[in-house]
Amino acid sequence: MAAIEQYELITRGIGYNVLYAAKKHFATYDIVEKAPGWITITTLGIGIFALVIPGLTNEKLAAAILIVGIASIYFNQFQLQSEKYAKAGGELIRQFNGLRSIYNHAQSHSAEASVDDLEDQYKGVLAQSEQVWLHKHIFLSDWYAHYKIFWQAQIGWLDEQLHFKFWRDKVPLTLSMTLVLAFAVAAYCTVSKLMERFGSAC
Repeated sequence: MAAIEQYELITRGIGYNVLYAAKKHFATYDIVEKAPGWITITTLGIGIFALVIPGLTNEKLAAAILIVGIASIYFNQFQLQSEKYAKAGGELIRQFNGLRSIYNHAQSHSAEASVDDLEDQYKGVLAQSEQVWLHKHIFLSDWYAHYKIFWQAQIGWLDEQLHFKFWRDKVPLTLSMTLVLAFAVAAYCTVSKLMERFGSAC
């Protein structure tokens, strides 16, 4: 593989990693900023309906509201520094755009051309990107980041070489496992009920 072709491949791969990091930071920021408000509205709505619907006043509902309260405490530890995630995400997007410029520059070179000038630029962008990454992120930020990348962002130049697959790349592994587990549990419950029903009929 020619030096330029190899460099284009590396730039695309690192470009995806930087874009993913940026979207994960924005995902954490969005969840932290929006989820507490939705939790509050949902909790108040349930409380209001519980006043007029007797079936809602039970121990299970109280336990669910308690879990929601505990979840809000979890959100608070991120909310205190949510602006850091937004700032880091913006900086990572800037570095991602820098990698895209380097990639476009590489494409304008001939296949046999030297990549020394591009290598210096690439290393500089990568070093700056690593300095702003925040490693602690909120629950489900991976799933939301995938949505932001594959359904909101323009990533055609990355897909040219990486050839993203739906289940392997666009759907998070943990989401796939969750769906499989949920399907297995639903199938088990359905089969159990059918067996009970036919068993009692006999």
